[in-house]
Amino acid sequence: MKIIRFEQKHSNKTILAAVTEDSKVFTLPYSTLLEVIEEAKSKSITTVELITELIKDSLPIDEKLEELDLLVPIEAPEVWASGVTYQKSKEARNFEATNGKLDATTFYDKVYDAERPEIFLKSTKERTVGPNQDLFLRSDSDWQIPEPELGLVLNGEGEIIGYTVGNDMSCRDIEGENPLYLPQAKVWARSCSIGPAILLSEKVKDPYNFEIICRIYRNEELQFEGTANTGQLKRGFEELAGFLKRDNILFPGTVLLTGTCIVPPNEFTLADNDRIEIEISGIGVLKNVVKTQVAKLAN
Repeated sequence: MKIIRFEQKHSNKTILAAVTEDSKVFTLPYSTLLEVIEEAKSKSITTVELITELIKDSLPIDEKLEELDLLVPIEAPEVWASGVTYQKSKEARNFEATNGKLDATTFYDKVYDAERPEIFLKSTKERTVGPNQDLFLRSDSDWQIPEPELGLVLNGEGEIIGYTVGNDMSCRDIEGENPLYLPQAKVWARSCSIGPAILLSEKVKDPYNFEIICRIYRNEELQFEGTANTGQLKRGFEELAGFLKRDNILFPGTVLLTGTCIVPPNEFTLADNDRIEIEISGIGVLKNVVKTQVAKLAN
């Protein structure tokens, strides 16, 4: 069972909906997934049980899932991210920090083996976009890549209520120049996307067996394709969520990205109008085009 949000074409209303395993879409009488979860809790049943009860006598909508104008599946008040949780990520960060001296030991080696993981604030609701919306390239970076990641959707207690797809855009040159530049290498307007759906955790038997695929297209030609599996993670999801909530305030609906194991070749950088597709088994495909235009921030 997956949860989506979409904009209804004839009314421009935002609709919350459930997607069944046969890809049928059923609208739900709630505004957010969090409301559904709270209602299920009040009835002492699971979220899936509540949704199943709600849609059992309903008809699916006429539009197919791929025809809908999808929005972010949850308006996450904050998106956090984990770094250096995969061997491949450690190697890429070392390459950036040492100008290609792969045999050098850096702080990335230390955090990979340390008890405490790297966790940083990646985005806020206003900086995050959904499926098929444009991401922005940073104007002062010459080496930018997507970072395809599994996202954990958390409640206020740090419990995992679902899984989504995330793109943690990154400036490799800025981070490699100095680790203190990490916030600038990671955070700018439209530097993060999540979607297209939330797979409810109740329906996931093994979260360490998600297949992840990233494809980058330029002028409709495939420039890069990489694959990974969450079984390659160095750290556990509950471990990462536990460090995030330690002495912290977690807003319900917070998303925690769990790190990447897919890194394009070192000579590759994103360009204007590149299309990024990140697919995670059971969740769907998150598609975004990157643009060089400067974001106009809200007043």
